[in-house]
Amino acid sequence: VQLQAYGGGLVQAGGSLRLSCAASGRAFSRYGLGWFRQVSGKEREFVAVISGPGGTTHYADSVEDRFTVSRDNAKNTAYLQVNSLNPEDTAVYYCGASPWQASTVESQYIYWGQGTQVTVSS
Repeated sequence: VQLQAYGGGLVQAGGSLRLSCAASGRAFSRYGLGWFRQVSGKEREFVAVISGPGGTTHYADSVEDRFTVSRDNAKNTAYLQVNSLNPEDTAVYYCGASPWQASTVESQYIYWGQGTQVTVSS
């Protein structure tokens, strides 16, 4: 599975973006799809995950009620709708695929996209 994340950009505080993660290869629906983010000099942190069939989601406390993860297996694409952005959300956002259906653990992800930069200005 190859992943490509896109949709990031520069947005003012309070704004929104929709990040996408396009997958190529077979059996996309068999993998949990997670979103992580990383600030330069810090470890990558979990943001959200959706199970293969899409029935289970988990969110980091810091993004609960602001971010929404979804997927369209027919299009081999997952999404992260990010709303009410604040400067602390500034990071490179990565999507990853895991055979664990709803993992929040980075080490359980075996495929990664290249990341997309989200910058939130105050």
